[in-house]
Amino acid sequence: MKKDRSNASRREFIQQSALAGAGLALANPLQMFAQEKQQTPTAKNIKSKGYAAKDASGKLSPWEFERRPIGDNDILIEIKYASICHSDIHQMKGDWVPQQYPQVPGHEIAGIVTAIGKNVTKFKVGDKAGVGCMVDSCMQCESCKHGEEQFCDNGATVFTYGAADKTSPTGITQGGYSNNIVVKDHFAIHIPDHISLQEAAPLLCAGITTYSPLMKANFRRGDKVGVAGIGGLGHLAIKLAVAKGADVYAFTTSADKTKDILSFSAKEAVVVDDILKLKPYKGKLDYMISTIPVLFDVASYAAMVKRNGFFTQVGMPVGFQVAFSNIGLANSRVNFNASLIGGIPETQEVVHYCADNKILPNIQIIKADQINDAWGKILNKQARYRYVIDAATF
Repeated sequence: MKKDRSNASRREFIQQSALAGAGLALANPLQMFAQEKQQTPTAKNIKSKGYAAKDASGKLSPWEFERRPIGDNDILIEIKYASICHSDIHQMKGDWVPQQYPQVPGHEIAGIVTAIGKNVTKFKVGDKAGVGCMVDSCMQCESCKHGEEQFCDNGATVFTYGAADKTSPTGITQGGYSNNIVVKDHFAIHIPDHISLQEAAPLLCAGITTYSPLMKANFRRGDKVGVAGIGGLGHLAIKLAVAKGADVYAFTTSADKTKDILSFSAKEAVVVDDILKLKPYKGKLDYMISTIPVLFDVASYAAMVKRNGFFTQVGMPVGFQVAFSNIGLANSRVNFNASLIGGIPETQEVVHYCADNKILPNIQIIKADQINDAWGKILNKQARYRYVIDAATF
């Protein structure tokens, strides 16, 4: 892969953002003291309500539960919007590993800070904030200290729902299909004023999951970038790659998405109703990212990348398994890799980048009682392109 020449500028962006946040926190200590006096966290559990899976049926229903009290380093977020990721469906159905129930899914969360712990300086009451795919890690290892908490060297990454959590009254983390969430301030993301909460929510998983590998690919303006699977992740991958100057070739099995794909400024939309449709593109792409969340012919897709180029898989099929022909990959000598979300600094980066450049997801707002119907439509490839739940309807 080409050397990532953008790392230095991205590190500078992250450092400047961190310093700016610190400056805001220290700018008016009297005001902060007043806010803390007004928002003294309660020692009691926080009552919450949402929609939970009670078993592996893939059907959700209303559930009332409790979250931990607000700790010294925690913030309480009143959730306004939570968007639906295909991962929510996979996990609730136990497609990857057996699950503990009841469990509230959701890791694309956006809302307003309503209380803060006494040690919190990153946020103040009234700030717009979001939560993505993880809520804790060891914070001591090299990966955590360098902003890659998802790769915690001590295996202590705690994901937003379904992860063992001694601080949770339910024994596991509970996600964002609910009216509130308590989270360590480090793992919350600032949402700038120039992007709406409902449009920011999908960036906290779909956005970072595609942004991170695209940035590490470091393709050049005019390079040919392939995107396979045009759903919630794929449509954002197109928009991000186009914004970075790529000529994007999108591959979908849904013919009715062609017009949308071209409206996202992709150069071509290829309907793969037959694997032979890929042959004209063999060895033509500089890089390819696949968001396909089911088993598919990886080698045939990877063969569209130039020899010694890179193919990144971010979709997570049932059982976390992908299937490919070793001889197929050998014949193209394409480098296959996979990617998992991104760290907290990079997640903050993508939110700012999308807000600044008006790279917004295509969303459909739904009510809580429409969640099960929306899940069915996602499985039937009918979503266009991210369902976002109005948390006021829980």
